[in-house]
This record gives sequence, C-alpha cells and structure tokens, in this order.
Amino acid sequence: MPAIMTFSSFNTRRGFTLIELLIVMGIIAILAAVVIVAINPARQFAQARNSQRVSNVQAILDAMGQNLADKRGIFTCAAGDIPATSTEMKKTDGYDIRPCIVPVYLSEIPVDPTDGENTCNEDCTEGSYFTGYMVMQNASTSRITVSAPHAELGETISITR
Repeated sequence: MPAIMTFSSFNTRRGFTLIELLIVMGIIAILAAVVIVAINPARQFAQARNSQRVSNVQAILDAMGQNLADKRGIFTCAAGDIPATSTEMKKTDGYDIRPCIVPVYLSEIPVDPTDGENTCNEDCTEGSYFTGYMVMQNASTSRITVSAPHAELGETISITR
C-alpha cells in the first residue's frame, strides 16, 4: 500500500517571516546607534588633540624654565624679552622662540596638532614654523603664560608659571 502523505507534513516552517527579519534589523540598528553615540569618535579625537596641546604647552614652559634656570633667572633669547601681551610663537611676525629652546632644551619645537606647522631644517635657516601657541610674560609678576588658543570642545588651555 502506498504511503499516504498528510497535509501537515507540507506545513513545516523553513525560514523567517518578513516581519521577524524587520524587527531584528530594527533592534540591531537601534543598538548600533546607541553604541556610536556613546563612543562618539569625533569627540574622542578632539579630546586627544587637546591632550596633545596640554603636553606641548607644558613642554614649552618647561624648556623656558630650564633656560631661566641656566641663565640665573633671566630668559635669554635672540628674539628679545618675552612679550608682555599674548603673542604667537612663530618664525616671522611673532615671537621667534625656537632658537632659544631648540635643540638645547627641546629636540624640536612642538606645534598645535591642527593649526601648527614646522618646515624648518635643523637650524631653521630654511623653512619656517608656526606653533599655534601664544606666549606672554606678566610685567608685574614676571610669570610666563603659554596658551593654546585653538583648543577644541570649548576648553581653555593656558598654563602659567
């Protein structure tokens, strides 16, 4: 006698319905959006650049402090005295600090990660530099301030010693 096939044997499920697939894709999309917002790569990169700026400002101030210590409290520089008003540190049209601290106190002048540039050769007879940082010395207290005016995320980076 031949095998009799019942109707229920053809009614087995073999895949997902369209609704089930759409729900799973929607859940994955929501989770991905939450993760991207939590990580926020643009903010993370901006924080990293600001950390680099703080490190650079501290390095410049440390080098200036070492120059002061070696010269018995008088900062000596071919560019002259440290300006009393906030002035850009760059080769032309600014305070040319590089010859005063490079290579004795720093191996190279630090520059802002987004706005600075250094194309100088070893003694900067060729090329130019623009640190992206500002320097000033308070006339009454003689304290030196180095700042990073291009800080991101609304931060103010300014260190005084």
